[in-house]
Amino acid sequence: MTHTRSVLLPNERTELLPLAGFRSAVAEAVVALDVRTEQPDDFHGALSGRASGDVQLLAIAGDAHSVHRTPSLISKNPQHYFKFTVLEQGSGMIIQDGRESRLAAGDMAVYDTDRPYSLICGDNTRVSVVMFPKEMLALPSHVVARAAATRLDGVSGIGAMVRPYISSLAQQACDLESHTLHRLSRNALDLVSTLLESHCGPEVPVTAHETLLQRVLDYVDEHLSEPELNPRMIAAAHFVSVRYLHLLFSDQGTTISTVIRNRRLERCYDELINPLRTERSVTSIALDNGFVDPAHFSRSFRTHFGVSPSSLRPKRP
Repeated sequence: MTHTRSVLLPNERTELLPLAGFRSAVAEAVVALDVRTEQPDDFHGALSGRASGDVQLLAIAGDAHSVHRTPSLISKNPQHYFKFTVLEQGSGMIIQDGRESRLAAGDMAVYDTDRPYSLICGDNTRVSVVMFPKEMLALPSHVVARAAATRLDGVSGIGAMVRPYISSLAQQACDLESHTLHRLSRNALDLVSTLLESHCGPEVPVTAHETLLQRVLDYVDEHLSEPELNPRMIAAAHFVSVRYLHLLFSDQGTTISTVIRNRRLERCYDELINPLRTERSVTSIALDNGFVDPAHFSRSFRTHFGVSPSSLRPKRP
């Protein structure tokens, strides 16, 4: 579940948290993680976080510590996200899929919350993080897998353009208008995609499986407003069985029905926070995006984003 919220800001205005408080803040704002430190009695850290739709923006600071996404936590709390991290200050190491990459200030890394990883942070470390559902990144899964837990240069090349954008967005997220933050967050994902493509070198040929997946996603986006959109309709349009369609999305850690629902909710979110759409009612926005029951829409929206649809409406001038 994601929703708009602000927690502790890692700056001079914030009282730093002891280890127990920091663990709680991390558990609420990120995915389930095991936070460890060699000096638990002396540890202090801080975290600020805000969500824009399904995109989480975080600024984290702390003394020396490590966070671990263990197989047990993944099993108990599966969450299908990519995390893109900028090391703003200090030193660290990211470990995933047998790779170990040392990070210095200005370096970046991407990793997958569906697979075990460890992030080790040195003393007095600050990081900026963008966390988002895998389906939102416009890249084949094999490209991200090749980039996972590798050092991404934030000082030269494309990285030198991406790093300051991500850093500024994460640090200022709590002060931005919702509509502005939403647009900037989508731009951030485009920048991350561009960086990962550049980092991985020449494109590996796209498989028939990945081509079909992208065609299906495009089809879903084109037909989201149609209430009758369902797996059988999608499978027929692509000349595959419903069973094969379900397998296609099972490989992505999700279901086709979940993708349809989440994309409808995300599109409604876009319209609800848009100051140019204040004349439209919540019900009309829901109906225009494929929902047939306003009460069901409101419950689904609150469950997904943690807030009611009406609470996001901008105030009319």
